[in-house]
Amino acid sequence: MTLTSPGPTLGVVGGGQLGRMLGEAAAPLGVELVVSDPTPDAPASPVVRDQVVGDFDDPETIRELAERADYLTYEIELTDPDVLEAVAEETGVPVHPAPETLRTIQDKLVQKKRLGDAGIPVPEFRQVDSVADLEAALDDLGTPAMLKAREGGYDGRGNVLVESREDAESAMDDIAGPAMVEAFVPFERELAVMGCRGTDGETDTFPVTETIHEEEILRGSVSPPRAPADRIEAAQEVAEDVLAEMDGRGVFGIELFDTGEEILLNEIAPRPHNSGHWTIEGCHTSQFEQHVRAVTARPLGSTERRDPSVSVNVLGDVDERQAATLSGEDAVFATDRAHLHWYGKREVYALRKMGHVTLTGDAEAGGAGSDADLAGLLTMARDLRDGLTFVE
Repeated sequence: MTLTSPGPTLGVVGGGQLGRMLGEAAAPLGVELVVSDPTPDAPASPVVRDQVVGDFDDPETIRELAERADYLTYEIELTDPDVLEAVAEETGVPVHPAPETLRTIQDKLVQKKRLGDAGIPVPEFRQVDSVADLEAALDDLGTPAMLKAREGGYDGRGNVLVESREDAESAMDDIAGPAMVEAFVPFERELAVMGCRGTDGETDTFPVTETIHEEEILRGSVSPPRAPADRIEAAQEVAEDVLAEMDGRGVFGIELFDTGEEILLNEIAPRPHNSGHWTIEGCHTSQFEQHVRAVTARPLGSTERRDPSVSVNVLGDVDERQAATLSGEDAVFATDRAHLHWYGKREVYALRKMGHVTLTGDAEAGGAGSDADLAGLLTMARDLRDGLTFVE
């Protein structure tokens, strides 16, 4: 009998749904995960080797994580790049993507300045530290405009649409901290590209994806996007330019606006992203497997799309916080080429991301290739999603 040595261990700061799907993707590669998260029995805990309970930016928690791992990464931007940098230097455990990349991306103003200076097309923006600053910016940029908290915002939190100059004071009160304001972008569609950075400067991208938002929360994705070929090509080019500005290995979620005339960068996430969940069934390598490959210094996998795919989020549709007990999933299981991903969260509340449903077309049979086919696939996926309910 030949005994093989265990594979590498990857430490992940964050044990939410992204950590859970990283764990599911890592196991077949022989990579074990240890996650850290302040919530005991976090969603990732059932599918990883162990969880360290502690805050995302706690030095002792991250140090313990590093001491148990060969590589470190993160699935949430709330960790502290200074702590990651210090722990990596102290323990010799590499962190990817690079803490400097996280430092840049965490602050939306710094992110926009850095990418704009590099020649990436971005919406017009201004730093605002007071109501007077915002009023002056609105005089310059016009209204409506989007006021954003510089740090910590996600799923629409930390963003305020400013309809008029008279709304400046209340908008600044809502943000309650350092902010930036962007000119409103009258886009035709939103697009996203999951970019990948591997060893020795190797880069790749997953196919361009159409993303569908409501109230600034991602509700679904469609791949290939329902967009002209020249818009898809332009989005691909911008994403590649963005990727060249990132440091370290891993997967990066690149969100874009398509105005019909130009592609503008919206935001970047230095990790797998909701807009790439469709790749689990839709591509030869999922974004989660790709991230594990990249940060553990393994060759990148194929990003080729296997089948046209749509994915829709399962959000909390309850009035009050309650136990997360799902009903109606049998209809998904009974549908060919439909896939339910349940995130294992113990409680549900309004608009909380609880899972997603992916539905793939049959590329070999020529299905779901046209915009009409994709629209039909999206309708079917939404119907399956709408059949899922939370019972008390």
